Amino acid sequence: MKITGQVTLLALSLIYLIIEFIYYGEKALTFETVLPVLLALVVGWQYDSYRYYIKISRENEQSYRSLIDSLPESVFIHHNNEILYVNDAAVTMMHAKDRDELLGHDIFEFIDPEYYERTIERMRIAKSKGKALPNMEHKIFRMDGVPIFFEVSTMSISYGGKKCLLTIGKDITNRRVETERLLQKSDKLALLGQMAAGIAHEIRNPLTSIKGFVQLFKADNDKKEYYDIVLSELERINTIVSEFLVLAKPSAAVFREKEITGVLNDVVTLINTQSILNNVEIVTDFEPKMPTIICEENQLKQVFINLLKNSIEAMPDGGKIHISSRNVKDGEIMVKITDEGVGIPEERMETLGEPFYTTKEKGTGLGLMTCFKIIEGHNGKLIISSHVGEGTSIVILLPSLQ
Repeated sequence: MKITGQVTLLALSLIYLIIEFIYYGEKALTFETVLPVLLALVVGWQYDSYRYYIKISRENEQSYRSLIDSLPESVFIHHNNEILYVNDAAVTMMHAKDRDELLGHDIFEFIDPEYYERTIERMRIAKSKGKALPNMEHKIFRMDGVPIFFEVSTMSISYGGKKCLLTIGKDITNRRVETERLLQKSDKLALLGQMAAGIAHEIRNPLTSIKGFVQLFKADNDKKEYYDIVLSELERINTIVSEFLVLAKPSAAVFREKEITGVLNDVVTLINTQSILNNVEIVTDFEPKMPTIICEENQLKQVFINLLKNSIEAMPDGGKIHISSRNVKDGEIMVKITDEGVGIPEERMETLGEPFYTTKEKGTGLGLMTCFKIIEGHNGKLIISSHVGEGTSIVILLPSLQ
């Protein structure tokens, strides 16, 4: 640490003291004349310390920038949505001329409006948690207006004396396109044939009923129960179509920070009436103070409701369903649903989650397929084990924010 400030102020103070001594002799050596010398030492030392730490801070910031620039992933540092710094990879990915073309812009200028809510919520969580969030896919626009898919992680950092957010990720557009192409190439014909046959079978049955009862209306329109049957069959068609839409259409659902216990309690409350009517008791065992998760609440509720309905229907003579939640390890929680139902034959286990493979008399298999799709979209796992005559156990693993 250089002491130029301290030396300069001390020199000026000594010159002042010498002049005083020349004019006034020994009388000049008083507390009032010596005090400026002492103050010069203190102030000079403080000044030199300040300059030293400013220099260190600038060197650290420069090293920080050099490190960021060397990363192959695109990095954006932003404060109150304003872009403060980007690395070379980000400039290249965004097809910008240079950094200055990106700096100062509002980060939401480049994000697809469909992803606004998701981004705002993740930024809020990142600020409050102070650690990197799990990767998530966003749709953004380059400087030339071309849309790309950007897989990112966000965390809170200190930059330039401010509490900022660092967003780091990579362009996965090519990977996404290639994956979809390969899947379509390998599965398209088989899946279309399978689904076409299933759809024809599933929709033909209720349509046949509707056709028959409409014909009966002509002969006897006093049978009001016919109306109920027709409406029931129409609702069945609507349910099948709705399940297909959930599987087929892309979703930009808003993922928020939630406590899994609250989600499970809501689901139990919703389905409790149905369980009581079927002589089924739902027993809960939720671990207290569970870490939060990032999820789309309605989608997770749909998963748990589908699974609980399956368990209830698997116990025609009644029984118990056990639901438990545990923090199994850092960064992961577990939800387990166990029933005392008829179980699933071993030969059926391999086809679970495939459309139109079901053990139910009027099932489509789409409900369980939807569950797998939703859990996969939450970066989680759904594991099913079962024994005929003993029951079925379902384990769901989800990433947490612990």
